[in-house]
Amino acid sequence: MFSVSKESKTLKKNKLFGVPFSGNKCRFRRETELFSILLWKTALSRIAQKENVRYISSYTPERRTLFEASTVTKSKQPALPPYFNLDPAKAASKLPDPIGTSRFAKAATFCAKGREDLARRGYAPDGEKRLRRFSIWEITKYLIPVAPAHLRRVLKANPDLPQGEGEAGSKWFTLEEVLTLRRHFAAEGVSTKEYLPYRPENLPAKVVAVANFKGGVGKTSTAAHLAMSAALDGYKVLVIDLDSQGSMTSILGGRVADEWQTVFPLIAKDYARAVQEENRVRAAAGQPEIPLDETLQEALRTQPQDVIQKTHWPNIDLIGAQLNLYWAEFQIPVWRMGLRSWPLWDGLTNFLQDEAVLNDYDIVFLDTPPALGYLTINALAAADILLVPLGASFLEFDSTGRFFDMLYTTFASIEDGENAAQRAAGLPELKFEWDVVRAIITRFDASQQTDMANVIQAYFGDFMNAYRQDYTALVGQAGEQVNGIYEADYRDFNRDTYVRGRETFDRTYAEFKEVLIGCWWRDAQMGGQADG
Repeated sequence: MFSVSKESKTLKKNKLFGVPFSGNKCRFRRETELFSILLWKTALSRIAQKENVRYISSYTPERRTLFEASTVTKSKQPALPPYFNLDPAKAASKLPDPIGTSRFAKAATFCAKGREDLARRGYAPDGEKRLRRFSIWEITKYLIPVAPAHLRRVLKANPDLPQGEGEAGSKWFTLEEVLTLRRHFAAEGVSTKEYLPYRPENLPAKVVAVANFKGGVGKTSTAAHLAMSAALDGYKVLVIDLDSQGSMTSILGGRVADEWQTVFPLIAKDYARAVQEENRVRAAAGQPEIPLDETLQEALRTQPQDVIQKTHWPNIDLIGAQLNLYWAEFQIPVWRMGLRSWPLWDGLTNFLQDEAVLNDYDIVFLDTPPALGYLTINALAAADILLVPLGASFLEFDSTGRFFDMLYTTFASIEDGENAAQRAAGLPELKFEWDVVRAIITRFDASQQTDMANVIQAYFGDFMNAYRQDYTALVGQAGEQVNGIYEADYRDFNRDTYVRGRETFDRTYAEFKEVLIGCWWRDAQMGGQADG
């Protein structure tokens, strides 16, 4: 071991700087200042080169201050926005050749392939969409109001009941099996608990239209999750997709080859029947008949089973949609011009009533396109309950207000036009009525939208749902698999995340169900009074 004196360290340090001197403090300060000046000159020279300015080698504190000020001024000048100083020639070089209509066909083909590939994320390996199984934890927490231990005892005591798959402590059941267990508890369980949802006998299904001509407000998502909630609750549901984009059809795994598997032949059938009735009157009066073309003759042969398809949910059926359904928006007014007495708004209503569809289901959900066209008018005329989703923003509030204005204008003009003829013929006047209308705030962010939501609530008043449907991470993650949140396996998420995400739609469904059963109860009371 050897030691190095403090003075030796100082000498080495000074030699490192290239300025050997002794440890005298005054001299050290002077040499340090000279070294600092050398560093500043080097730094300023580099800055001057970068800034493309001439550097003056003679250094003084005054010049140093001026140079610093000019450099800071130059460096703090804001950059120009990206839309300034664009080169037209360079911009033109980036353009493609003029685009013809065939390019749209190519893009559509690519999108169709991509849509199919993405939709398959929610499908089984064999290409079929299947609903997952439900655990005892889910069943006892969300579906059947019994304790897990009691459910296990009931299963053990009743081997003829569905036993599920898995070990005794972790059994999983299909929804069909859950519905069977519901019926068992309804027959054998405590009478004070609701094992089956309220549904008066001898009353038709309630028709629920989800509509708003503002796109992107969550119509399809709201309708799909309400349908799934109702199915999990034990109701039998029919979903009718009236939007030619077919998003609801994709969510429910529907397959629609052409417009003949949509509502198009149902409305065509209603028009064909009106023509037949008109022709009977004309034949009696000796007038020429209205011809029935091949489309109308084919429509007359259409039955509900031709358009209603099963889904991977055992108690949800579907009438799907595809792109060709959009042509109904052009064909319906043509038919109306051919027979002015045909009530074009009643096509869907007559199908649901005349074909006894309302007797086969508990709830019928109508998912409408983002426009107040003839298909939407049919949906609104058929509906008992109208749900209007909107986001908590000014534009969506403004658009929804205009939607209500259009509803009034459209249906009031129909009433005025029809009732003049009805009064002249001594017939009852036409009057459109809905049991309930509710606006639902969707995709709600409480941290940013509370004030706007309160304004909307104040102006819409009793039209508004009390609960605002939050947007959660669970919704986005489930959507990536083309699934509803009720189809998502909670094991793929954090348990708390799943519970919070599900609560968002559970509370929306709870408020809807309260409206639904209230309408049924009122109808039952009015029916009893009429019978009395």
